Amino acid sequence: MSKYDPLWNWIKENGTDSFKLTYAEIEEIAGLPIDHSFLTYKKELSEYGYKVGKISMKEQTVAFHRMF
Repeated sequence: MSKYDPLWNWIKENGTDSFKLTYAEIEEIAGLPIDHSFLTYKKELSEYGYKVGKISMKEQTVAFHRMF
């Protein structure tokens, strides 16, 4: 079980092809602060049919895309 499972499940249930979440939204959904470990854990998202796109430090957003 991953510490980001709540976030991955939320993304899977969202069902949108492409969308962005702010760091604050990710922290709220995941129930923990986003940190550098996110870069390691993001590969788990492929098991849920999605991938992490652009991570913007300036805008503090993360883009997610459904894999087809």
